[in-house]
Amino acid sequence: MAVYTVHEPPAGHGNPLPDAERIVFVHDGFSFWAFLVTPIWILWHRMWLVLLGYVVVLAAFDAALLVFGASRIAFSVIGLFISLLVGFEASTLRRFSLRRRGFRNVGIVSGADREDAERRFFGTWLTEPGSGSVAEARPAAPPPLPAANPTAHGLHDPDVIGLFPQPGAQR
Repeated sequence: MAVYTVHEPPAGHGNPLPDAERIVFVHDGFSFWAFLVTPIWILWHRMWLVLLGYVVVLAAFDAALLVFGASRIAFSVIGLFISLLVGFEASTLRRFSLRRRGFRNVGIVSGADREDAERRFFGTWLTEPGSGSVAEARPAAPPPLPAANPTAHGLHDPDVIGLFPQPGAQR
């Protein structure tokens, strides 16, 4: 099953349904395309700050390799490792860019593929009463658990929970 984080765009004109088309699902895991064609993938997702960081890091490594007189193979290996790192961190970089643009992370959803994850998310989102936004579609907190009775488990000291006494308890 694929896991996706769901990001809601900044509040627009008050009606949440047109903004539903702008909700972004970010796949959590390795991105083959981010590894294979790193600069094109960054440009495709309009991550300008990430592109700037990528160029600076690549230029710094290239300058360091030039200073040390490394071979062309070393340049290629370093470029490969940087692309591999971007492939592994692609989802984190996308979430960072979305957060900078004002998107809110509103949840996590899983599915067999992206379409299944979208179907599950919007099925829950649209069936919740008063689903004015994704934030309102979150389930309510579970009811509190009943208090435990310490004498029911053979513990006669009310100052002890399990094996650890409460702070400041005197024996």
